[in-house]
Amino acid sequence: MIVNDNPVVAPPGTNPEEPQIIPSPTEAPKKSRQAKKAGPAENIQELGSTEVPTAKTNTHVMTIIGQIEGHMVLPPQNKTTKYEHVMPQLVAIEQSNEIDGLLLILNTVGGDVEAGLAIAEMIASMSKPTVSIVLGGGHSIGAPIAVSATASFIVESATMTIHPIRLTGLVIGAPSSFDYLEKMQERVNKFVVTHSNITEKKWKELLFKTGELSRDIGTSVAGRDAVKYGLIDEIGGVSQALNKLQELIAAHKEHKEGKGLKQ
Repeated sequence: MIVNDNPVVAPPGTNPEEPQIIPSPTEAPKKSRQAKKAGPAENIQELGSTEVPTAKTNTHVMTIIGQIEGHMVLPPQNKTTKYEHVMPQLVAIEQSNEIDGLLLILNTVGGDVEAGLAIAEMIASMSKPTVSIVLGGGHSIGAPIAVSATASFIVESATMTIHPIRLTGLVIGAPSSFDYLEKMQERVNKFVVTHSNITEKKWKELLFKTGELSRDIGTSVAGRDAVKYGLIDEIGGVSQALNKLQELIAAHKEHKEGKGLKQ
């Protein structure tokens, strides 16, 4: 009788006498479903937006966070709001028949002046009601974006830093360069004064105040002071902002229906 000196050894944790279970082809879709579940997480990482809430709503929420990125791409470690993402969304919201209003949530340190002002001008020119709420901070060019909405809110703990336009890097020392800066500052000043209740005198007083900020010019305004100066309309959080938006939407619809009857 011949004895096999090299018996086949089963892998650890398996019994060769037990039947091996082969996965059914019907189990394959589980992976695809898991891949689909990763979609919202990818949206949050790439675009800062998600489709997790399933409740049907007639409003759109847009976040303006971190630093507003303009023509120059910022380092990857910076939290940014890219103007090339925001502008198409604003156009789509204006054209959509399913969206009646826009809620803007701001927590920004400012950023590119022209990009921020362009976003503010687009929001101000929308026909649909818009409401902004400043959480954390609405600094620098974030101030014009905050006041660009139909109504604006700020929480008590939030602050808004108001200061003149600042540049980094090389500036050509020619009169035309300073004229350009002055004209750009006037554009910002005019926009803020036009779209809020603050007076030009008070705005410029806050703008050019010395001795308060690290760069020795400008003012840090807390929530209640922003309302007192007329820069922001009301103190309030998400609930108050959403209630106000629904009020504005109802009034907007009533106005459109009344206009239609007159015609």
